[in-house]
Amino acid sequence: MSKVRKLHDDEVDIDASLVARLLTEQFPSWAGLPIRVVESSGTDNVTFRVGDDLAVRLPRTASTQGQVEKDLTWMPRLAPHLPLAVPAPLALGKPGADYPFTWGVYRWLEGEAFQLDRLADPVTAARDLAGFVHALQEVDTTGAPVPPDDPFSRGTPLAPRDKLFREAVEELRDEFDTGVLLAAWEESLAADTWDGSPRWIHGDLMPGNLLVADGKLSAVIDFGTAWAADPAADLLAAWYTFRGDSRRAFREAMEVDHDTWARARAWVLSLTIIATPYYRTRNPDAVAGVHDFVDELLADFTND
Repeated sequence: MSKVRKLHDDEVDIDASLVARLLTEQFPSWAGLPIRVVESSGTDNVTFRVGDDLAVRLPRTASTQGQVEKDLTWMPRLAPHLPLAVPAPLALGKPGADYPFTWGVYRWLEGEAFQLDRLADPVTAARDLAGFVHALQEVDTTGAPVPPDDPFSRGTPLAPRDKLFREAVEELRDEFDTGVLLAAWEESLAADTWDGSPRWIHGDLMPGNLLVADGKLSAVIDFGTAWAADPAADLLAAWYTFRGDSRRAFREAMEVDHDTWARARAWVLSLTIIATPYYRTRNPDAVAGVHDFVDELLADFTND
């Protein structure tokens, strides 16, 4: 019987024994090293530390494969321009050992998952991340990938999400002040124009994609949503990653205009509101604290 057990849709069950078989079959020089799962792997991929110096990353579904190929193409071009460490892919694995997707071997990046309250200086970390974003935006976008045709693609206009947002607000009418939500949304739509050239974005600067070493921001990982788009997308970190003084420091260091900030804030608001009806019935833990988070966002509209 296959050790790869089918879950919902095309998701597969991935464990250390599968990684050992894949390495033995395809990269025997790395076989036999200790293998241990990285508990904070994320939702799209499972990551294992192999020995002291390697990481193996395997997509859970067909729709999330292709990242290694993208990393092999773009990480060597982006990395020299960036002030923080980024993924360094070493090899592309093929389907095998009853595992149906491509997968990758990377250099191991030291650090632990980002936690704001464990930083030596959150304001410095905010400025460091802003410096990373500025450097990324300056990289030449010739040939860069572009956002998929999907209303949830990072760095894309707000308007295609308008219908989804209004439907979600209606579903949440007993939990939120719908008049305030819609007023904030309509104010944001007025700023929904990016007329500059597309710039490189990371697109997912959340705590799970940031590493910290010795109390300082040390690396940015998971470039699955990196492409040339509206640079407002990387301001999402202001709300997902920082708060208080560090959020203000991030905004100041980014030096963005009002409309760029407004688009980013509305992207966060729309994603949160649209996702809440779905998750509150399927995974309530995923929307724990959502009311406080939305209140913070709405306060930003008032104070801006």
